[in-house]
Amino acid sequence: MKKALGFLAGLGLLALAAGAARTAFLGWGGGHADVGFWWTVIASFLAIAALGALVGTAIHSRKTG
Repeated sequence: MKKALGFLAGLGLLALAAGAARTAFLGWGGGHADVGFWWTVIASFLAIAALGALVGTAIHSRKTG
């Protein structure tokens, strides 16, 4: 159960990162460099958190022995 919740949290964070990246793309495309930049920063942090959740879940849910 913990494994499923960990992967679900990672996928949820990836979805949030994709939404932030989309907003950043729209900001850059609309000529709003400040909006594009800061949403890119947010998307990057969310992607790092998502990868940490996915890799951490994979590592800590392995069977030992």
